[in-house]
Amino acid sequence: MAKPTHSPLRTGLVHLALVAYTLISLFPVVLTIINSFKTKNAIFREPMALPGPSSFSMIGYETVLKQGDFLGYFQNSFIVTLVSIVLVLLFGAMAAFSLSEYRFRGNTMLGLYLAIGIMIPIRLGTVAILQGMVAAGLVNTLTALILVYTAQGLPLAIFILSEFMRTVSDDLKNAGRIDGLSEYAIFFRLVLPLVRPAMATVAVFTMIPIWNDLWFPLILAPGEATKTVTLGSQMFIGQFVTNWNAVLAALSLAIFPVLILYVIFSRQLIRGITAGAVK
Repeated sequence: MAKPTHSPLRTGLVHLALVAYTLISLFPVVLTIINSFKTKNAIFREPMALPGPSSFSMIGYETVLKQGDFLGYFQNSFIVTLVSIVLVLLFGAMAAFSLSEYRFRGNTMLGLYLAIGIMIPIRLGTVAILQGMVAAGLVNTLTALILVYTAQGLPLAIFILSEFMRTVSDDLKNAGRIDGLSEYAIFFRLVLPLVRPAMATVAVFTMIPIWNDLWFPLILAPGEATKTVTLGSQMFIGQFVTNWNAVLAALSLAIFPVLILYVIFSRQLIRGITAGAVK
Protein backbone atom coordinates (compact mmCIF):
# COMPACT_ATOMS: atom_id res chain seq x y z
CA MET A 1 0.00 0.00 0.00
CA ALA A 2 1.41 3.40 -0.94
CA LYS A 3 2.17 5.75 1.88
CA PRO A 4 -0.09 8.82 2.13
CA THR A 5 1.57 11.96 0.82
CA HIS A 6 1.27 15.48 2.14
CA SER A 7 -1.46 17.47 0.40
CA PRO A 8 0.04 20.67 -1.13
CA LEU A 9 -3.24 22.48 -0.55
CA ARG A 10 -3.37 21.47 3.12
CA THR A 11 0.29 22.36 3.59
CA GLY A 12 -0.30 25.78 2.01
CA LEU A 13 -3.33 26.43 4.20
CA VAL A 14 -1.40 25.54 7.35
CA HIS A 15 1.48 27.85 6.44
CA LEU A 16 -0.96 30.63 5.47
CA ALA A 17 -2.73 30.29 8.83
CA LEU A 18 0.60 30.48 10.65
CA VAL A 19 1.63 33.61 8.71
CA ALA A 20 -1.73 35.27 9.42
CA TYR A 21 -1.49 34.38 13.11
CA THR A 22 2.06 35.78 13.24
CA LEU A 23 1.00 39.07 11.64
CA ILE A 24 -1.94 39.46 14.02
CA SER A 25 0.27 38.65 17.00
CA LEU A 26 2.96 41.13 15.93
CA PHE A 27 0.55 44.06 15.55
CA PRO A 28 0.47 44.96 19.30
CA VAL A 29 4.26 44.56 19.42
CA VAL A 30 4.79 46.94 16.50
CA LEU A 31 2.29 49.40 18.00
CA THR A 32 4.14 49.35 21.34
CA ILE A 33 7.51 49.97 19.70
CA ILE A 34 6.17 52.81 17.54
CA ASN A 35 4.59 54.62 20.47
CA SER A 36 7.73 54.23 22.59
CA PHE A 37 9.42 56.81 20.30
CA LYS A 38 6.66 59.43 20.63
CA THR A 39 5.78 62.20 23.04
CA LYS A 40 3.08 61.58 25.61
CA ASN A 41 0.57 63.79 23.78
CA ALA A 42 1.20 61.99 20.49
CA ILE A 43 0.69 58.61 22.14
CA PHE A 44 -2.89 59.48 23.09
CA ARG A 45 -3.79 61.73 20.15
CA GLU A 46 -2.44 59.57 17.30
CA PRO A 47 -1.58 56.12 18.66
CA MET A 48 -1.61 54.52 15.17
CA ALA A 49 0.61 57.13 13.49
CA LEU A 50 4.34 56.82 12.97
CA PRO A 51 6.55 59.21 14.98
CA GLY A 52 7.21 62.44 13.07
CA PRO A 53 9.48 65.46 13.56
CA SER A 54 7.04 67.03 16.02
CA SER A 55 6.13 63.83 17.88
CA PHE A 56 9.44 61.95 18.00
CA SER A 57 10.92 61.64 21.50
CA MET A 58 13.48 59.46 23.27
CA ILE A 59 12.38 60.58 26.75
CA GLY A 60 11.02 57.12 27.57
CA TYR A 61 14.32 55.35 26.90
CA GLU A 62 16.27 58.04 28.73
CA THR A 63 14.04 57.58 31.78
CA VAL A 64 14.37 53.80 31.68
CA LEU A 65 18.17 53.91 31.49
CA LYS A 66 18.48 56.50 34.27
CA GLN A 67 16.03 54.96 36.75
CA GLY A 68 16.60 51.47 38.03
CA ASP A 69 19.16 48.84 37.07
CA PHE A 70 17.61 47.62 33.84
CA LEU A 71 20.79 45.90 32.71
CA GLY A 72 20.59 43.86 35.92
CA TYR A 73 16.90 43.17 35.34
CA PHE A 74 17.67 41.91 31.83
CA GLN A 75 20.44 39.72 33.18
CA ASN A 76 18.11 38.19 35.79
CA SER A 77 15.40 37.52 33.20
CA PHE A 78 17.92 36.00 30.80
CA ILE A 79 19.42 33.69 33.44
CA VAL A 80 16.04 32.53 34.73
CA THR A 81 14.60 31.97 31.25
CA LEU A 82 17.64 30.19 29.81
CA VAL A 83 18.24 27.87 32.77
CA SER A 84 14.52 27.06 33.05
CA ILE A 85 14.29 26.18 29.34
CA VAL A 86 17.36 23.93 29.55
CA LEU A 87 15.97 22.09 32.57
CA VAL A 88 12.49 21.76 31.06
CA LEU A 89 13.86 20.36 27.81
CA LEU A 90 16.29 18.00 29.54
CA PHE A 91 13.96 16.54 32.17
CA GLY A 92 10.91 16.71 29.91
CA ALA A 93 12.69 14.83 27.12
CA MET A 94 14.00 12.19 29.53
CA ALA A 95 10.55 11.61 31.02
CA ALA A 96 8.94 11.56 27.55
CA PHE A 97 11.52 9.03 26.32
CA SER A 98 10.83 6.76 29.27
CA LEU A 99 7.06 6.92 28.79
CA SER A 100 7.23 6.33 25.03
CA GLU A 101 9.98 3.71 24.98
CA TYR A 102 9.35 1.45 27.95
CA ARG A 103 6.11 -0.37 28.61
CA PHE A 104 5.30 -1.04 32.25
CA ARG A 105 2.29 -1.25 34.52
CA GLY A 106 0.93 2.20 35.20
CA ASN A 107 2.59 3.76 32.14
CA THR A 108 -0.62 5.50 31.02
CA MET A 109 -1.54 6.66 34.51
CA LEU A 110 1.96 8.05 35.09
CA GLY A 111 1.76 9.95 31.80
CA LEU A 112 -1.59 11.43 32.81
CA TYR A 113 -0.21 12.36 36.21
CA LEU A 114 2.80 14.13 34.68
CA ALA A 115 0.55 15.99 32.23
CA ILE A 116 -2.02 17.07 34.82
CA GLY A 117 -0.22 20.39 35.26
CA ILE A 118 -1.55 21.45 31.85
CA MET A 119 -5.07 21.48 33.27
CA ILE A 120 -4.30 22.83 36.76
CA PRO A 121 -2.63 26.28 36.80
CA ILE A 122 0.45 26.39 39.02
CA ARG A 123 -0.68 29.75 40.40
CA LEU A 124 -3.33 27.95 42.45
CA GLY A 125 -0.50 26.71 44.65
CA THR A 126 1.10 30.11 45.15
CA VAL A 127 0.62 30.12 48.94
CA ALA A 128 2.09 26.63 49.36
CA ILE A 129 4.95 27.47 46.98
CA LEU A 130 5.75 30.64 48.92
CA GLN A 131 5.69 28.76 52.22
CA GLY A 132 8.02 26.12 50.79
CA MET A 133 10.46 28.73 49.47
CA VAL A 134 10.46 30.55 52.81
CA ALA A 135 11.19 27.29 54.64
CA ALA A 136 14.02 26.51 52.20
CA GLY A 137 15.45 30.02 52.44
CA LEU A 138 15.05 30.64 48.70
CA VAL A 139 12.95 33.81 48.79
CA ASN A 140 14.52 36.65 46.78
CA THR A 141 16.72 34.27 44.81
CA LEU A 142 16.73 33.38 41.14
CA THR A 143 16.78 29.72 42.16
CA ALA A 144 13.20 30.00 43.41
CA LEU A 145 12.03 31.32 40.05
CA ILE A 146 13.96 28.66 38.13
CA LEU A 147 12.43 25.86 40.21
CA VAL A 148 8.89 27.18 39.77
CA TYR A 149 9.22 27.78 36.04
CA THR A 150 10.78 24.36 35.51
CA ALA A 151 7.83 22.74 37.27
CA GLN A 152 5.46 24.93 35.27
CA GLY A 153 6.92 23.95 31.90
CA LEU A 154 7.43 20.22 32.42
CA PRO A 155 3.82 19.01 31.91
CA LEU A 156 3.48 20.55 28.45
CA ALA A 157 7.00 19.45 27.49
CA ILE A 158 6.33 15.84 28.47
CA PHE A 159 2.97 15.81 26.70
CA ILE A 160 4.36 17.16 23.39
CA LEU A 161 7.69 15.32 23.36
CA SER A 162 6.23 11.93 24.27
CA GLU A 163 3.94 12.09 21.21
CA PHE A 164 6.85 12.94 18.92
CA MET A 165 9.14 10.30 20.41
CA ARG A 166 6.58 7.59 19.69
CA THR A 167 7.08 8.31 15.99
CA VAL A 168 10.84 7.58 16.13
CA SER A 169 11.60 4.30 14.38
CA ASP A 170 12.03 1.32 16.71
CA ASP A 171 14.32 -0.26 14.12
CA LEU A 172 16.74 2.64 14.46
CA LYS A 173 16.86 2.34 18.24
CA ASN A 174 17.20 -1.45 18.13
CA ALA A 175 20.03 -1.09 15.61
CA GLY A 176 21.78 1.20 18.05
CA ARG A 177 21.39 -1.36 20.82
CA ILE A 178 22.82 -4.08 18.56
CA ASP A 179 25.82 -1.82 17.90
CA GLY A 180 26.38 -1.60 21.65
CA LEU A 181 24.99 1.85 22.37
CA SER A 182 23.75 2.45 25.89
CA GLU A 183 20.25 3.79 26.56
CA TYR A 184 21.78 7.20 27.30
CA ALA A 185 23.63 7.18 23.96
CA ILE A 186 20.44 6.18 22.12
CA PHE A 187 18.58 9.00 23.83
CA PHE A 188 21.14 11.75 23.24
CA ARG A 189 22.61 10.65 19.89
CA LEU A 190 19.66 9.08 18.07
CA VAL A 191 16.36 10.27 19.52
CA LEU A 192 16.98 13.91 20.44
CA PRO A 193 18.27 14.97 16.97
CA LEU A 194 15.13 13.49 15.38
CA VAL A 195 12.74 15.41 17.65
CA ARG A 196 14.56 18.73 17.34
CA PRO A 197 11.52 20.53 15.83
CA ALA A 198 9.44 19.43 18.81
CA MET A 199 12.17 20.62 21.19
CA ALA A 200 12.15 24.04 19.51
CA THR A 201 8.35 24.19 19.80
CA VAL A 202 8.51 23.40 23.51
CA ALA A 203 11.32 25.95 23.98
CA VAL A 204 9.27 28.77 22.42
CA PHE A 205 6.07 27.92 24.30
CA THR A 206 8.08 27.72 27.53
CA MET A 207 10.18 30.83 26.97
CA ILE A 208 7.44 33.40 26.37
CA PRO A 209 5.39 32.84 29.59
CA ILE A 210 8.58 32.83 31.68
CA TRP A 211 10.00 36.02 30.19
CA ASN A 212 6.68 37.90 30.42
CA ASP A 213 5.61 36.62 33.83
CA LEU A 214 4.95 39.16 36.58
CA TRP A 215 3.23 37.01 39.20
CA PHE A 216 6.03 34.83 40.56
CA PRO A 217 8.78 37.51 40.41
CA LEU A 218 6.48 39.76 42.44
CA ILE A 219 5.75 36.99 44.96
CA LEU A 220 9.07 35.14 45.21
CA ALA A 221 11.77 37.60 44.13
CA PRO A 222 10.69 41.23 44.55
CA GLY A 223 14.10 42.39 45.79
CA GLU A 224 16.07 44.90 43.76
CA ALA A 225 18.88 42.42 43.08
CA THR A 226 16.52 39.73 41.76
CA LYS A 227 13.95 41.75 39.83
CA THR A 228 13.15 40.61 36.31
CA VAL A 229 12.64 43.06 33.45
CA THR A 230 8.86 42.65 33.55
CA LEU A 231 8.75 43.43 37.26
CA GLY A 232 11.25 46.27 36.88
CA SER A 233 9.08 48.01 34.31
CA GLN A 234 6.27 48.24 36.87
CA MET A 235 8.13 51.01 38.72
CA PHE A 236 6.79 53.46 36.13
CA ILE A 237 3.17 52.50 36.83
CA GLY A 238 1.72 54.35 39.82
CA GLN A 239 -1.67 54.37 41.49
CA PHE A 240 -2.53 57.83 40.19
CA VAL A 241 0.16 58.68 37.60
CA THR A 242 1.73 56.43 34.97
CA ASN A 243 4.80 57.38 32.93
CA TRP A 244 3.61 55.91 29.64
CA ASN A 245 6.75 56.88 27.75
CA ALA A 246 8.90 54.91 30.16
CA VAL A 247 6.45 51.99 30.30
CA LEU A 248 6.34 51.61 26.52
CA ALA A 249 10.12 51.99 26.27
CA ALA A 250 10.69 49.33 28.94
CA LEU A 251 8.24 46.96 27.25
CA SER A 252 9.87 47.56 23.87
CA LEU A 253 13.29 46.71 25.30
CA ALA A 254 11.83 43.60 26.90
CA ILE A 255 10.31 42.47 23.61
CA PHE A 256 13.56 42.36 21.60
CA PRO A 257 15.15 39.29 23.25
CA VAL A 258 11.94 37.30 22.78
CA LEU A 259 11.72 38.34 19.12
CA ILE A 260 15.35 37.35 18.52
CA LEU A 261 14.86 33.92 20.08
CA TYR A 262 11.58 33.49 18.20
CA VAL A 263 13.33 34.20 14.89
CA ILE A 264 16.08 31.71 15.77
CA PHE A 265 13.58 28.95 16.55
CA SER A 266 10.91 29.95 13.99
CA ARG A 267 11.80 27.40 11.30
CA GLN A 268 11.97 24.53 13.77
CA LEU A 269 8.79 25.83 15.43
CA ILE A 270 6.81 25.74 12.18
CA ARG A 271 8.16 22.26 11.41
CA GLY A 272 7.16 21.08 14.87
CA ILE A 273 3.64 22.48 14.60
CA THR A 274 2.96 21.31 11.04
CA ALA A 275 4.46 17.84 11.61
CA GLY A 276 1.33 16.75 13.43
CA ALA A 277 -1.12 18.79 11.39
CA VAL A 278 -0.10 17.83 7.85
CA LYS A 279 -0.66 14.18 6.95
